[in-house]
Amino acid sequence: MSAAFGRLRGWARRTKAEVHALYLAYRDPRTPLHARLFVALVVAYALSPIDLIPDAIPVLGHLDDLLLVPLGVALAIRMIPPHVLEECRKKAMENPGRVRPAAWGGVVVVAGLWLLLLGLAALLLARAL
Repeated sequence: MSAAFGRLRGWARRTKAEVHALYLAYRDPRTPLHARLFVALVVAYALSPIDLIPDAIPVLGHLDDLLLVPLGVALAIRMIPPHVLEECRKKAMENPGRVRPAAWGGVVVVAGLWLLLLGLAALLLARAL
């Protein structure tokens, strides 16, 4: 059990480092606009204190942290030019503790998604009645 926990901690640490590198790549002007927009969403969501699916919901609550964030990180990495990503990874390794940009963007994104879903549910309910 201890070895599995150690691997999980290592994976989480690598994901955190990748999110930091993505944040740096987002700020790099050599990153294409479409990649910057997607990276901004991924980083904002990863650093947001609010989850799309609340952690209080058993199993599903942690599913977004275990699937959505790594999937978003993997897709974002593929959008960034390799030389830019490599430089950003080096910078992230040099300053490992500086990975906390303002998380308000993530809060706005997640709150906006929740409001959109709520509006859609209200619209569907109104049509059904």
